[in-house]
Amino acid sequence: MQFKFKIQPYQTAAADAVTAVFEGQPNQDTYTYLRDLGSVKTRQGMGSLFSMDQLESQEGYANAPLVVDPYDLLRNINRIQSRGQLEESDKLSNDIGACQLDVEMETGTGKTYVYTKTMFELNRLYGWSKFIIVVPSVAIREGVFKSLQNTEQHFFEQYGKSIRYFIYDSDRLNELDSYSQSDGINAMIINMQAFNSSMKEGASNKAARIIFDERDDFGSRRPI
Repeated sequence: MQFKFKIQPYQTAAADAVTAVFEGQPNQDTYTYLRDLGSVKTRQGMGSLFSMDQLESQEGYANAPLVVDPYDLLRNINRIQSRGQLEESDKLSNDIGACQLDVEMETGTGKTYVYTKTMFELNRLYGWSKFIIVVPSVAIREGVFKSLQNTEQHFFEQYGKSIRYFIYDSDRLNELDSYSQSDGINAMIINMQAFNSSMKEGASNKAARIIFDERDDFGSRRPI
């Protein structure tokens, strides 16, 4: 069974409100960096050839840095708030990044659809392609994954692209490597508990130890 989705004007307006915050950001399709592949074992007599292969495989893709300054970010936000007859903020909320945005929608109005569309629009306008969807529970995490499956064809018809999405699992770190290595639109879905336990360096739990351990070129743990 294939779902048919109708484009609702208020959902488009919600996505447009988020993307307009970053007006002035240039569109950069690719922003490359060198990935840390861990320790590499080379065979005698094949060092130079293997090293060239390693250099080629080290390239990863990230979102281009935000170049819009805080003053312009706040001005953009105030313009959107004024248009929506909302109280204008007098300063940025930027404790954990350039800015945090609070987009409120009632239950049943299509929040997952909106932020999926927002990812496509951020990619179209600014070239950003790496996203993390953090949800409060495992049940919602599974629901988001299903929603991305159901809307995949719908958004492909609009944008000619698909999102590569996956659920974070500390036992499948190769998916994180694929996330880093891909130059397409990628979304990692993770519930809050896994995010807090896995992404905190120095934590004593198994998931954090796995993700922050130095690893060899096959992805297995290397004692340090």
